[in-house]
Order: sequence, then C-alpha cells, then structure tokens
Amino acid sequence: MMSVMTLPPGPTAPPALQTLRWVARPVSFIQQARREYGEAFSVSFVGFKAPMVIVSDPELVKAVYSNPANSLPASRRAVLEPILGRKSVILLDGEEHLARRKLMLPAFHGERMRSYQQIMQEAIDREIEPWPIDSAFPIHPRMQAVTLEVILRAVFGVTEDERLTRLRTLLGKTLENSASPGWQMLSLIAGRLGRRAGPPGLAQMLDQVDAELAGLIAERRLDPGLEERTDILSMLIAAEFDDGERMDDAELRDQLMTLLVAGHETTATALAWTFDLVLRDPRVLSHLKAEMADGGDEYLRATITESLRLRPVIPVAGRILDAPLEVDGVRFEAGDNVAPSIWMAHTRADSFPDPFAFKPERFLDDPPETYSWIPFGGGVRRCLGAAFAEFEMRVVLTEVLTRCDLRLAEPEPQRIGHRNITLSPKNGTPVVMSDRIPA
Repeated sequence: MMSVMTLPPGPTAPPALQTLRWVARPVSFIQQARREYGEAFSVSFVGFKAPMVIVSDPELVKAVYSNPANSLPASRRAVLEPILGRKSVILLDGEEHLARRKLMLPAFHGERMRSYQQIMQEAIDREIEPWPIDSAFPIHPRMQAVTLEVILRAVFGVTEDERLTRLRTLLGKTLENSASPGWQMLSLIAGRLGRRAGPPGLAQMLDQVDAELAGLIAERRLDPGLEERTDILSMLIAAEFDDGERMDDAELRDQLMTLLVAGHETTATALAWTFDLVLRDPRVLSHLKAEMADGGDEYLRATITESLRLRPVIPVAGRILDAPLEVDGVRFEAGDNVAPSIWMAHTRADSFPDPFAFKPERFLDDPPETYSWIPFGGGVRRCLGAAFAEFEMRVVLTEVLTRCDLRLAEPEPQRIGHRNITLSPKNGTPVVMSDRIPA
C-alpha cells in the first residue's frame, strides 16, 4: 500500500526554462517528465502562483472532473478573457456556469444539430472547388476556412454576402493575431501583475469585432421571424434562464466569441490531424472509402474517435480543487492545481494496448471508457460542442474523401506544434490532390 504523499515530484529546472520547453514542444516536455517521474508529476510555469500537477490515471481524472465545485485555474482567464469576455460560459464557475450550460446545450444536440448538415456540406463543397491539382497545399488552413464558415452561418446565422465577407476577414485576422503561445505566456505574466497584455493591434481588432457583433445582435432582436430561425444566436436571444431572465447584448457577444474560439480552431485542427493519420495508412483509407460508398459511418466514427485519442487538440485541462482529494495514495489539498493530461491519458498502455498505433478498430466494438478518453474534457465542463464537432468532422471527412484523391506531400508524420491553446500539425498537413469529382 502506497503511503500518502505530498505533491508528486517533477522537473527541477527553473520555471522560465520549463515554460519555454512547454511552449516550444509541449508533448516532448510531458513525455520526458513522464519517463522520469511517472504518471503524476509537478511542473512550475512562469505566471503560475503554485505548481501544476499533471496526472493521467482515469480514477484520478474522474475524481477531479466529477466534482462540479472544482474551479478553473486563473491562468485560463488571463489568456482567454480578453478575447472571450468575462461572461463566457467556459470561464464562469458555479451556478453562473451551470445556468448558461443548461441554456446553451440544447443547440448542440438532436435534430437542431442535424439541421446544420446542409450548411456543413455546402461549406466544404465550396472550399474544395478551388483546390489545386497536382500541387501541394496545407490542408489545415483550408479546414480553418470551413469551420469558420460553418460558425458564421450556423452559429451567428449570417447569410448576407457583404457581412459574411467582413466577418470572415475580421474574425480570421483576430484569431490569427492571438494564436501565438508566446503571447499567452506574456498574458499570464501580466495577469500576475494585475495587467493585461496582448499582441499589437489585437485590442483594435476586438473593438471592430465588438462593433460588428453589436450590430448583428441588434438586428436579430428586431427580426420578426426570430422564433422560426434555426441559428444558435437566435436561439440564445429567445432562451430564458430558470428565473425568466434572458442574456443581455454584452453576454450574447461573449458567448458568440466563445463558440467561435472553441469551435473553429479545435475542429479544424482535429480534421487536419485526422487527414495526416488516415492518408498515412492505406488500409484505413481503403476501409473508409469502401464504407462511405455503401453509405455507412461506423468505421468513420471509430476513426474519428481514434484520431482524437492519438492526436488530442488540447494538451491539458486543469481544475483548482475545492476540497482535499486522495486517490491511490496521492493526496491533494483544497486549492491545488491538478491538470489531467489528455495526451497522457490517451497513451496509457493499460487503457489502450499498443497506445501509439493508429487503430480505429479498437473502437468498433467497445466505446472508450469515460475517463480514459477525454478529448473534450469531462464533468460539467465537458465541451458543449463535442457532438457538434464530431458531426462536423464526419460530414467534412465524407465529402473530402469521396470527392478528392489526396495523398500526403511529406513522407514524415507531422510534428506537433503549439498554436493558441491547441496542439496542431507543425506544417499544416501538406497534401496533394490528383483528382476531384465535381459536387
């Protein structure tokens, strides 16, 4: 029986050096620490008041995520609040968070979610048309264009060409300008000093974004057909909290930006990783195409699940503990920062035999265990748009793989880079298209 411990040991390098290694090569940093210290270790980053304990044991992950009183680390607010706003559902805690989650969740499930399929298909079909033949191009930015289009049409409900063009350009530049992980670290340091820091020009861009969204929200409130509209903004305007109150304009702005940031980069990155894995494995690609020709999607679903396991988009998702916690002899106190590592949890041999192999078949018969497969986090903070994202991935992958004859342009697997809060393919997954079937 293991004796009760204090915080697990971890890298002893100065916080500045640990931070640089995390920013430059996060998975390499985690993997080295895992080899040296095991499945639970403490790290120290610039901008953090106390060590962050990185863990992967499913029982410990379950204990951390299943307590709704555990809160978000201040570091997440320091990085995301300047963009998302202080009423963002993913930055709130307690009853405020739960009330908004309850209000927003119906938009991402059931028939309402499936009603967006045509928007998704039209977005990818338009995107495919100008792709060059026999010339390499990175598919990651093309997936970013698709997911942005889907959000503008399905979430924001924008259909007018002029407004779509303005928002594509403005939001694309804003997201690109805030993508550097280096700026995230500066935001953390500034947050410790009670200040805000961001890339040059970001504040001015956000002012323009706010003006555009304010105009959109004002127009939508006056729309006589609001109740019949299917976009998520219209649903949020009409929805009521349990006390009969509704979201005001400022909060609607924050939730729109939250859905943009949470659903744009993450889904695009997951698609880019899936193309890298599938196109590198002729057996998987052949199986997918045969299934798609028959109109099935069981193997496609398993492929997406396996891709999200092997290439999770978010590296860690931590909590500040509300109460002491002890699991398998490791004890944590209230206030400790415990961060389940999604990548480590997904590459445990006891959960996934041959963990670094790409094997969609492992998910054909058995669904993944709830707290061993956590690409969308867990508990009351599990990603609101998880079902929406997986559905969009199925639509996009089906359209691309049935219409386009693709191959990878680089022989080596994509290295993992750090973009915003995501783990993205370093070179954008370059591909070459040798043929295309018209839509």
